[in-house]
Amino acid sequence: MSTVWLQVGQCGNQIAQELWHNLGIVTGTCGKIDRNPFCSRDGKLSAICVDSEPKVIKKMQKQMKKGLFRESNLIFGKQGKGKNWAFGYYNKPSNCEKSLLYRTMERLRKEVELRDCYSGTVLFHSLSGGTGAGLGSHLCEEIRDEYPLGQILSVTVAPYQTGECPLQHYNILLCLSWLQSYADGIFLFHNDDVLKRTAASMEKKNIHEPRKLTQVSLSNMNTYIADCVAGLLYPVNNFRPTSGLNMGVEPWELLRSVCPVPTMKFLHVAQTSTRGQVFWDSMVSSMTHFLAPESSTGDPFYSTSLLLVARSNHCSLIRPQSSAVKRLQRAYGCVSWNPFPLSLWTASYDMKDPGGQRHSLTVCANHSSIIDLLKHTLEKAQKMYSANAYTHWYRQYGCEGSDFEQAFDTLYTVEAEYRSAGEW
Repeated sequence: MSTVWLQVGQCGNQIAQELWHNLGIVTGTCGKIDRNPFCSRDGKLSAICVDSEPKVIKKMQKQMKKGLFRESNLIFGKQGKGKNWAFGYYNKPSNCEKSLLYRTMERLRKEVELRDCYSGTVLFHSLSGGTGAGLGSHLCEEIRDEYPLGQILSVTVAPYQTGECPLQHYNILLCLSWLQSYADGIFLFHNDDVLKRTAASMEKKNIHEPRKLTQVSLSNMNTYIADCVAGLLYPVNNFRPTSGLNMGVEPWELLRSVCPVPTMKFLHVAQTSTRGQVFWDSMVSSMTHFLAPESSTGDPFYSTSLLLVARSNHCSLIRPQSSAVKRLQRAYGCVSWNPFPLSLWTASYDMKDPGGQRHSLTVCANHSSIIDLLKHTLEKAQKMYSANAYTHWYRQYGCEGSDFEQAFDTLYTVEAEYRSAGEW
């Protein structure tokens, strides 16, 4: 009971909804002890759902178990934010009490007061939407100012590189800059990578039906992201006290493990799973299959730190010195200057199958692959900004040139930090 879960925008709410299903909280299969990190004493989720439009939250209300959320924690407006970061960040109604930002911060304050010991907030949102990127950035800033001792973990999704809307490069630029300034760690999922990994997972399940065409839906991709988040944040044996009552320290212990340098917060996350007999070497091969060895410029990728979470009734077979773990370290290119780059957490069962037939392996790495996204975003956004393209759409809501200049400076600095860390 130390964490508040904040779902912002369509993407954030849909991923979090899949997470609650995967954890068994919606279906009731999650044990009372394992619900503790996600629910308050009254059994309701410690989650706040926010969107600028009502349709996603109202649909979620119908699909979720009645009484799972506090009605006052379901916050929505009457119109969207037009996929515009500035509209989501700066838009303030004349009546302060009706603003999404004000109402959300009020509900967050109430949830914090219900915590036994508030440790931080996990924020679900996207990088390209007006609500997820813009309002998500503003909430991140407000939470940092209001609760400076609490930590903030962002779970965010980058759009397809080919483009989803003309403003996405500006939105990514500004949102990543704000996250760098105010969050403590960022789970960064790329839609292109999620699509590949989800398709591969579904093809593996359809191996006995080779003629069946694999079609990946948005729901399938959200499920994969939720699986990854659950694999990292669901209670593990490492932090389970003798009483058995887990306080939900996993998000914050994770940040201590994988963010040793405060200027490097962007985290690569991936998961693989299997059923029946488990072969850890085979699972590692599946995990690293889509991992690019080098950047678009030919520079080898590396990791400053690496967290591995194994959930299985055969966890005793995977240890830091095992061949599978060593192979994973080599694939992720752990830097030489970190004497203890690897953390290994284990759990005696997977949350999606307490019966023990499912085995999962989840990786969280502070990985330099973020350089490619930063480089691509900076190049595209700089060209648009130099041509003064679409900037009037941002200025009309209060976004000034100084906001863009600060965002460019911040991300150029982050890119330089990640490049230099591999040379230490």
